[in-house]
Amino acid sequence: MGLAAALVAAAVLASCSSPPKDEPLKVEGNLLTVDNRSNQDWSHVEIWLNSYYRITVATLAAHGRFTVSLDDFVASQGQRFDIHRMQLRDLRVDATLPDGSPMEMKKDFSASTLADAFKGVGGKR
Repeated sequence: MGLAAALVAAAVLASCSSPPKDEPLKVEGNLLTVDNRSNQDWSHVEIWLNSYYRITVATLAAHGRFTVSLDDFVASQGQRFDIHRMQLRDLRVDATLPDGSPMEMKKDFSASTLADAFKGVGGKR
């Protein structure tokens, strides 16, 4: 009975959630898309995964979009990010605006594992 109640609760929670927003930083499978929605070009763009893996882009034009495979991110010692073996916990974009001021954008990752869906449901085992 407890498992059935947990499954029903998880289904209700999933159906009540709002649809995903069209975000400026979007991860779909192994692809990352960075969407510059501003009216200003970004220069010296650095995109960071987990504060360790990085890729650079010279310029991202105003209202432009950049798409890259997560496999293209490299750490300082040459290690590549491997989506099949690593969890994406942090995503940040740093850039310079035309007036020289810094720009930073972060993506929030919410809990999305099955275990997280059942937290607080039922008792301890």
